[in-house]
Amino acid sequence: MYNFAYHKPASLADAVKILSADPEARPLAGGQTLIPVLKQRLNKPSQLVDLAALGLAGIKVSPTALTIGAMTPHAAVARSAEVRKAIPGLADLASWIGDEQVRHRGTIGGSLANNDPSACYPAAVLALGATIKTDRREIAADDFFQGMFTTALEPGEIITEVAFPLPVEKSAYEKFRQPASRYAMVGVFVAKGPKGVRVAVTGAGQNGVFRVPEMEDALAKSWSPDSIAAIKVSPDGLVSDIHGSAAYRSHLITVMAKRAVAKAG
Repeated sequence: MYNFAYHKPASLADAVKILSADPEARPLAGGQTLIPVLKQRLNKPSQLVDLAALGLAGIKVSPTALTIGAMTPHAAVARSAEVRKAIPGLADLASWIGDEQVRHRGTIGGSLANNDPSACYPAAVLALGATIKTDRREIAADDFFQGMFTTALEPGEIITEVAFPLPVEKSAYEKFRQPASRYAMVGVFVAKGPKGVRVAVTGAGQNGVFRVPEMEDALAKSWSPDSIAAIKVSPDGLVSDIHGSAAYRSHLITVMAKRAVAKAG
């Protein structure tokens, strides 16, 4: 691990000031990706800015939105009675992430900012049409994800919370896990709510999370697994690796989508 300066600011303004002044500084949320990368000497930040003391954790529900603070760990989302009542598919998704240790340290904001192509949260955020709020603006989910490990975040910009529109009529997530890492080889989140019927896929795309309009149109007409059974996503642009070919992932997308629709009821 390389040498770096460590900061634990007490205010959002102080954190933004450090990050904005130094392009080599990096924010530290749960550290579930950053710490391993540092240990492997694959990243050399000049400064780490710990976000733990900024008061960015917590869950709030209003008649129109479920809002989750960026530093809220996966385990808190998974066990939240408010989340389970408002968007049960989101709580279920959080309970599947990694292992118990990861769920107690990893955060929703860190997951979204990192935008790992196999991460689970991007599928929920995109399918539910959420809004990512930062220290300076609001970004719609459709505009936030811009490719593998790439988002609309600008240098020094910090996610503060994520707002999911309510009410959500149906929501569910199904994923086919890589046995060792538990990352999603293919994960599919389906939702029916204020943003309409939406289907988002993670783990399969070379450019990260994406929607499947053909499935969305079919489910809008008839919400049933049978309505999407014949819909196939082209393997072009899908991941092909030692764990599964692009054609296999294409098949899994339909299988996971059907299971998610059945789970949503």
